[in-house]
Amino acid sequence: MEKKEHVLVTGGAGYVGSTLVPRLLQAGYRVTVLDNLTYGGDGLLPCFQVEDFTFIKGDVRDKATVEKAIHGVDAVIHLAGIVGYPACKRDPELAKQVNEDSTKHISDILPKDKVLIFASTGSNYGSVTDGVCTEETPLNPLTVYGVTKTNAERHINATRKNAIIFRFATAFGISPRMRLDLLINDFTYRVMRENYLLIYEKEFKRTFIDVRDMAKAFLFALKHRDKMAGQTYNVGSNGMNYSKEDVAGMLKTYRPNYFLHFADAGKDEDQRNYEVKYDKINALGFTTDIDIKRGLDDLTQVMSILNFKNPYSNV
Repeated sequence: MEKKEHVLVTGGAGYVGSTLVPRLLQAGYRVTVLDNLTYGGDGLLPCFQVEDFTFIKGDVRDKATVEKAIHGVDAVIHLAGIVGYPACKRDPELAKQVNEDSTKHISDILPKDKVLIFASTGSNYGSVTDGVCTEETPLNPLTVYGVTKTNAERHINATRKNAIIFRFATAFGISPRMRLDLLINDFTYRVMRENYLLIYEKEFKRTFIDVRDMAKAFLFALKHRDKMAGQTYNVGSNGMNYSKEDVAGMLKTYRPNYFLHFADAGKDEDQRNYEVKYDKINALGFTTDIDIKRGLDDLTQVMSILNFKNPYSNV
């Protein structure tokens, strides 16, 4: 009987991880998740029914725990991180420890013949005023989030020859560990539940990827690791570059009369306003499956079952 490949997923109980891990198990991998359960572990509950699943409750900052989790694995998918500029701004030291220091430790101790797949971000490009971003575009991170991810990338590139770095587009979509702080998810929730949307910097463009396609990208990397190793890839779709105003307009399809206001004041510290090219990973055969319409179809339906109550309200 052929031995199953063993994959460690750090941060596997999070937004991306809880979407990815069931797909890894279904594809025939043994999977160990290392997660400190900052946001709970409900999204992984069905995985505990699978014999090839192992869970370790622990923190990626704890070197002994990481070393124990890595022992004997064939690949590491490193998702654990403090994600987004607001969370990193709130606690910059924690962001550095998790996003940068833990990544350096994993890169250093993982045997050189094992593959490391690192979830990075398009935020590393910073503010791009000219042209379209490719993997060769100089990095110019403007936030703690971008700086820590950029530093982690540079260490990986300096210490490993077989790592695969993914700079993902802005995530959206439904996950077992749902997030509403992501732009499209946030816009959809506000429109469907509050019937109101306030937008600043309406012309700012971003590129998007559904969380299911993010999971697909990791499976693709495991399958094609030999020809992808040692490279960085933008991961998304050339057809998914949209402005904030574009997204707001699409939501009119689902709630035509919602109140939309474009503000003159206010700005996003991340200053992401650019288009990205995905030709490099597309040339290997990877394409995304979920376009923005399908993603919005799903999101607008799921918003009807999300229920958040304000404990200080009598309404």
